[in-house]
Amino acid sequence: MKRSLLALLLLASAVLAVLLSVRFGSVPLTTSETVAALRGSGDAVHRSILLDLRLPRAVLGLLVGGGLALAGSVFQALLRNPLAEPFILGISGGAAAGAVLVLALGLTAAGSGVLPVAAFAGALVAILLVFRVASAAERTLDVRVLLLAGVVVGSFFSAVIALILSLSEARAVRSAILWMMGSLAGANWGSVMVVAAYTIPAALALMGLARALNLMAVGEETASYLGTDVERVKRIAYGVASLVTAAGVAVAGIIGFVGLIVPHGIRLLIGSDQRFLLPLSFLAGAAFLALADLGARLLLAPTEIPIGVVTAFLGVPLFLVLLRRSLTG
Repeated sequence: MKRSLLALLLLASAVLAVLLSVRFGSVPLTTSETVAALRGSGDAVHRSILLDLRLPRAVLGLLVGGGLALAGSVFQALLRNPLAEPFILGISGGAAAGAVLVLALGLTAAGSGVLPVAAFAGALVAILLVFRVASAAERTLDVRVLLLAGVVVGSFFSAVIALILSLSEARAVRSAILWMMGSLAGANWGSVMVVAAYTIPAALALMGLARALNLMAVGEETASYLGTDVERVKRIAYGVASLVTAAGVAVAGIIGFVGLIVPHGIRLLIGSDQRFLLPLSFLAGAAFLALADLGARLLLAPTEIPIGVVTAFLGVPLFLVLLRRSLTG
């Protein structure tokens, strides 16, 4: 598929996802009521529903989905492993441990402002631990040790979570499990601004590393010979991609498959050139998560499905179709 055509399709999908997210929801609104509310006229309640609830939720879905997919693409390039994804490096485990701890202690209710802060703090602790373990043996950052360190740190935080849940009341356990399934229900313009402050500059920084990541795919020695500061690129790529993931997890919980399936699917369509793979992965992840959130709200309305469940049900078949196409085409 041509890259320009794919970019247009993904951009159109993202715009369509926002329009559908604003139009449909638990409160039925007609198209004319939706247009009037977006223009600033119409019923005040309708304006509040669209502008304070549905629109920030749609925008947050774009930012979180794009950030997770972009981080996944960077980790797959950095670790030279197409099955790598953001949560394999322990980031989700740290975020979940922070969130579960404050829920178990009764310091917050799911959706309040303390929960994202605790989740982000836990993710930062995980990032620092993985980075410290991976660079402890020598000054160079071995990507194989980085992967192993992520798995070990993630396993440690899984044990911490299991311990906390085993000592918690049933209500806290339920809240923790629901949070770990992922949701955009708590979206507001404040959370949108926080995630945007991390995601947009980070996305630009990571896309600026595209050439270096292309050279490193050939080999670190070759990249170094051609003028790339390999160790600096690895540290920046890992640190920035981890922060993007942490910001998304802090406000939306643990949403799997986006960072694995989306960049791998885009790679199957256009190849491994990071100059195109990174921005297209961002667009695809944004559209994918926004549409998945729409499905989570509407499929069993008025009951909302955890978005992590929807991404799995949508992502796995799509990935298998793309994989089959690449093998047979």
